[in-house]
Formats: sequence, structure tokens, C-alpha cells
Amino acid sequence: MPLTDYQASLARLLSENRTFDSYLAGGAAILIEPNTMRFSRDLDYFHDSEARVAEAFSADSRLLESRGYSIDVDLNQPGFVRAIVRKDQEAAKVDWARDSDWRFMPTVRDDRVGFLLHPVDLAVNKVLALAGRDEPRDVLDTLHLHHQVLVLGALCWAACGKDPGFTPLSLLELLRRRGRIREEDLARLDLAEPVDLHALKTEWLEALDSVEPFVVSRPSEEIGCLYYSPSQHDFVDPREVTDAVPHFGKPGGVLPRIVD
Repeated sequence: MPLTDYQASLARLLSENRTFDSYLAGGAAILIEPNTMRFSRDLDYFHDSEARVAEAFSADSRLLESRGYSIDVDLNQPGFVRAIVRKDQEAAKVDWARDSDWRFMPTVRDDRVGFLLHPVDLAVNKVLALAGRDEPRDVLDTLHLHHQVLVLGALCWAACGKDPGFTPLSLLELLRRRGRIREEDLARLDLAEPVDLHALKTEWLEALDSVEPFVVSRPSEEIGCLYYSPSQHDFVDPREVTDAVPHFGKPGGVLPRIVD
């Protein structure tokens, strides 16, 4: 898994304090899975309120210090704490942050890290992040999610549920402005394996071109949903599965309802 040994051991320790509303998210939660393209440089823990951020940081600090770690706080403000956590010669950046509790699925219990955001919510969040910033790492992560979790068209469609200010095609327009990656951009990333820049560009353009055909295939009243297949027990491209049904998010997330 593309976390460093130190990050993985740190996440295992902090798993003792994770709950359904204090969970690993962001790049580290995506990159913990096999076959991802890069290593994360930090651990991001999300919470449903400013109060939970403060509570979690306090509990985690006590736990870390009891196990011989040192904590150097870089930033501490309501709803967000950033610190460098050190032990021996190792160090990692850790963020404790507030995020909206609106999601498609409840958070997931995980033996490695305690609780983490569900893969579909990680994917939707990553697409929205890429729309708002031009970071090469987000392009790599989005392509990984497009291939391994859910196609980009379905993610753009669903992302409009979390941020209703977008339409799927307005989101696509912002994504088309991303992906201008140079070799020096790749050199700044901690890659799990070499990346062919020309192949990456081709792959990105193909992913972008796949979005509009998905959008025009769906009824407008379903904008903002994912599609769940009871037979596959998974979120799917509804053009490929006959029993796919809309699944809308809500605060705290919701498990798919199966109707016999």
C-alpha cells in the first residue's frame, strides 16, 4: 500500500481514537489501497464539527505523547489543526480538519486505520478538489479512481449532489483546464512507479471525453446521485447494469435500500 512504513504505523496507532465522525480521508485514504500511483505526504483526519476537531486532536495528542512521539503544531485554528508528528528520525504531517457531513455513504470501519471515508465519497471529493485547484497529484488520483472505483462521468454527475452549484458539464469544463503536467511536476511527487507523461495525457483526455456521453444518457431529475446495483452490491455505471437504481446522499450518508 503506498503509505510509508512510518505513515502506516502512525495510522494504526491513531486508529485507536477513530470513530464514525473522526476518520481518515483525503489522499492518504485513497492511496492506502493497492495499485495507486503515488505516496501521500500527510494523513488527513476529517470530522463533522469544529468541536470534534478539537476533541480528536486533544485525544490523539495524548495518545501520541504516551507512545514517545513529539508533536510540533504548525497551525491551530477553529476547525483545523496541522502538525508534524515525529519519532526517532521519522516525521509525517498530520491534519485534523472539519468537513461537511454530507456524503453518499456512512464512513467505513477499517482494520488498518479505524474509520475512513467510503471510496465513492473519497472519489467525489477528489473530483471536486481537482475542479478547484490545479494540482498534478489530483489528476493522478482522479485517473486511479476513474479506473478502480467509478468512471469519471458518474463521479461528475454525483458531485453535483454534494455541491449543487455545479452542473456535470460545468464541472467538466473546469476539469478540462487541468492536466497540463510537465516532467518537473512529476519529479515533485513521491511516485510509486515511473509515469509516462505522454500516456498519462492520453489517458486523461480519454477520461474527460467519456464524461459528456454519460451525462446525456441520464435523466436530468437524477443529477447529483450515484447508481447502485443490488445484484453487484456496488456503485456502477448504469449504462452497463440493468438493475442500477439512483442513490442520493444526505448528512451522515445512507446505506443503499434494497427493494425485493
